[in-house]
Amino acid sequence: MDMKSVKTRKHLSQAMLFIILFGIVSLFSDMTHEGASSIRGAYLTLLGASAGAIGFASGLGELVGYSMRYVFGRLTDKTKQYWPMTIVGYILDIIAVPLLALVGEHGWVAACALLIIQRMGKAIKKPAKDTIMSFAASQEGTGKSFGLQELLDQIGAFLGPVLLYLVMLFRQQGDTFETYAFCFAVLAIPGAITLVLLFLTKHKFPNPELFEPEPKEYIPFKMKREFIFYIAGISLFAFGFIDYSLVLMHVSRTFTSLASGLAETSSLVTEGTLPLLYAGAMLVDAVAALIFGYLYDKKGVAVLVLSTVLSAPFAIFVFAGKSVAVVLLGIALWGIGMGAQESILKAAVTTMVPKTSRATGYGIFECSFGVFWFLGSWLLGVLYDVSIPAMIAVSVLAQLAAIPLYLASAKLR
Repeated sequence: MDMKSVKTRKHLSQAMLFIILFGIVSLFSDMTHEGASSIRGAYLTLLGASAGAIGFASGLGELVGYSMRYVFGRLTDKTKQYWPMTIVGYILDIIAVPLLALVGEHGWVAACALLIIQRMGKAIKKPAKDTIMSFAASQEGTGKSFGLQELLDQIGAFLGPVLLYLVMLFRQQGDTFETYAFCFAVLAIPGAITLVLLFLTKHKFPNPELFEPEPKEYIPFKMKREFIFYIAGISLFAFGFIDYSLVLMHVSRTFTSLASGLAETSSLVTEGTLPLLYAGAMLVDAVAALIFGYLYDKKGVAVLVLSTVLSAPFAIFVFAGKSVAVVLLGIALWGIGMGAQESILKAAVTTMVPKTSRATGYGIFECSFGVFWFLGSWLLGVLYDVSIPAMIAVSVLAQLAAIPLYLASAKLR
């Protein structure tokens, strides 16, 4: 065996070590903000915020969090400050969560401001973080690498709400406000672990851009036709992909009203077990991301098409299903769609955008995906109150309409 092959093998193993370390950072980060997400709505209500104020703050946070990703993606490409952008974003994202414990009993305005700051942190870090990941992923397989990161992400998303459930279960003293405030304070622990691991990863891998060879010449970012088709495709997919909050609301509403007449329903779907449905969806998401990520490296766009075909009908099963088994199948298909979003949709950007302008590419990807998710969620929420069959049709057709655009993009590539 020659020295060149030994060096290559060592280089690849270092890339995988980086991917795993960065994935563990994401695990503790997701524990922090997904744990917060599981109780934040109830906490804001307790602080005195109206439904309208919560909706406005949440919508504004998401809009800021996604629309600004293009700006920070461009800034990252211009400065090449991948780690500083990632670290600043993580710090804002993480510290905003335990600070919610300090807002006071009527501090809903401060709490809403912290929600927006947390989303701004995500906007700053996301293009830089995905770009850093893509450097190592280019050595190990983009689908497999992003799939592995999503697996670790979703383990954190599962553990965060479980941690707070246990805290609430065993904490006996204090009123409801004090219990919620204590929960946010507890989330400072995984938050601190996130930042410590982030700095350790940076110390061990100060220049992750070296994983991917430099191009022979600088290639400025251009909106090539294959990228335009791809962005149009993922925007349609995002538009039709119903947010889980609407899924949860429907399941809670429907099966609570049916519980008195269905013994099966009353035993399997109750107010207490609804969080477990989300946890189950997150586990499906994690496994799907890993499987489809591996398959994408081998089969390319065919896997993107397959994942879309599998996940697109989830609304039929969830919103038209009359039995627990059918609804559970729909939620599992929703989880497959989420797993595909976080692995192969990101992996495809790596193959289309040159290294020197990839943060801009990821910024455009994240911004477009988020804006169309927001618009789709709004329209589908309105349709839910008007006509559930119409909502199902729009959801399924929008997702399936993405497939020809994926294929057109792959053909041009």
